[in-house]
Amino acid sequence: MWVRTRAVVAGGIVLVLVAVVGIWIVVRQFGERLRLPSASRTCTVQADGRVALDPDQMANAATIAAIGIQREMPERAVVVALATAYQESGLRNLAGGDRDSVGLFQQRPSQGWGTPTQIRDPRYAANRFYAALKKVRGWEGMRVTDAAQKVQRSAFPEAYQKWADESEVLTRALLGHATGAVACAVGRNPVLRGEAAASALTRGLTLDWGMATATAAGLTGLTGLTVPAADQRRGWRYAHWLVSHAQDNGVKRVRFGDLEWTAQDGTWNRVTDAPATGDRVLAEVFADA
Repeated sequence: MWVRTRAVVAGGIVLVLVAVVGIWIVVRQFGERLRLPSASRTCTVQADGRVALDPDQMANAATIAAIGIQREMPERAVVVALATAYQESGLRNLAGGDRDSVGLFQQRPSQGWGTPTQIRDPRYAANRFYAALKKVRGWEGMRVTDAAQKVQRSAFPEAYQKWADESEVLTRALLGHATGAVACAVGRNPVLRGEAAASALTRGLTLDWGMATATAAGLTGLTGLTVPAADQRRGWRYAHWLVSHAQDNGVKRVRFGDLEWTAQDGTWNRVTDAPATGDRVLAEVFADA
């Protein structure tokens, strides 16, 4: 009787372990698609398709795209990078993961990607990913999942492909191919306000795009920035980046051309009471409380 009981218990433990391993494999393979809908997903991207993200995911996606352009990588590289980050972290800057994996791309210090602190910097992580991708011979002609796998060497090499469509939508919007394509509804209690917010935006634009900005003379009596835009496409790149980083940098209003996004509405609307700003993007931040 005792032997039979021990056998039953041992069998039960084995079944539990098998179930746990099975669940881990499914979660690893299908990732973000298994997550329950979140009420916090308040950013929508529409550019020949629609993607919904929360503010943190949106900010990370915008930074990944900007770093790709700053490095003069082809747009296809941005698609591959975004699909990789989608699969590896859900576009979240994770503090940990499988073994010693860290950050947006779940890069491993033990594999030479950098220190944990470095890898937790989204800009550092994106730069390292693009540098590795550039070394892959013929990556431009590969499927998204094959190019990503050459860099990541994942146990699930096909997993990246399921994010290709979403990543193409994000790339079209964040690289300025669509007008008013990124819209985020942000809270009224931003992390930063006033000069601190304007300074953070200036630093972010410099790091992500490699450019400098100045205090916006076009926002009389208000605190904000003006970003020079050589053409429509660049203007929308910067405008969409500013909206993507609105929650963490206290952005209250963004205007480009004859369209304006406000934190209050969370949408882009046509401006009829002010001249169009075709050569610059204007951003206003929340005033100090």
